Amino acid sequence: MMPPPAAQPGTIQPGMTQPGMTQPGTTQPGMTQPGTTQLGSAATEVGMGEGTVRGTELVVVGCSGSGPGPDSAASAYLVRATVGGVTTTVLLDLGAGAFGPLLRHVDPLRIDAIVLSHLHADHCVDLAAWEVAAAHSPTAPWRPVATYAPVGARDRIARITEADDPGEATLERAFDFRPLPAGRAERIGCFSLTVARVAHPVEAYAVRLDGPTGAVVYSGDTGPTTALDELARGARVLLAEASFPDRAGLPADLHLSGRQAGEAAAAAGVETLVVTHVPAWEDPAQRVAEARGVFGGRIVAATPGAVIGF
Repeated sequence: MMPPPAAQPGTIQPGMTQPGMTQPGTTQPGMTQPGTTQLGSAATEVGMGEGTVRGTELVVVGCSGSGPGPDSAASAYLVRATVGGVTTTVLLDLGAGAFGPLLRHVDPLRIDAIVLSHLHADHCVDLAAWEVAAAHSPTAPWRPVATYAPVGARDRIARITEADDPGEATLERAFDFRPLPAGRAERIGCFSLTVARVAHPVEAYAVRLDGPTGAVVYSGDTGPTTALDELARGARVLLAEASFPDRAGLPADLHLSGRQAGEAAAAAGVETLVVTHVPAWEDPAQRVAEARGVFGGRIVAATPGAVIGF
């Protein structure tokens, strides 16, 4: 097999920031449950010829809205695909309680990039746990992983780690903080990353990853906005938050209801809507029912450990 081409400026080749390769899951139609990955374990894939494409997987690590719940960590999702025997893995958000469940699905050393949609704690706070593992686990020190995030991410995580002076925090040993690629595309292995600013009280983005078998779009946290509809246009999967029940008088520019998530999926013309970020005190089945009233495609309620293949 020929070696992968040299990286172009502004791109990440699989394994560039972290050595090795992701343990690939077995994708079945619908959803499957992946196995357990040991921290620091080596994983390789055999029998893949050059140019062979393994379908893309969206893996739900945590999906509880606004914080962890009794059955799920807060938001964290893996997206991975294999081309020519080389797997690229991207982590979308790492919210409260998500670092532990992450280890069931992948060795963090095999993650090529982290993308943070915004800096609320239920989407980023477990980077503090990652930083500790990067410094003190048996496989430490880890190489810094490319971390695309809104402005101020470094200082936000530094405060979470209780650094007396954020400027003196040693986060660079774990994270290579980079700006989100607003208005352009960023290459991460076999994926192309683009983002769009969405409607939330803080700087927040929806994220699109175009890969070898199509695109997945993650809403992050947002109220209804055409920016999400446009970013998701033509994608195969929309992973959309549905925090609110469908009722009158919902706050503007904050979160989506199930119906509004369905409307975004319909406007974008996606194949599959994955409903996520439902708080522990709400019913995901109700959000799915709301979405089904306005979207005729496939609808899946996110559950921890689920794998959505496409």
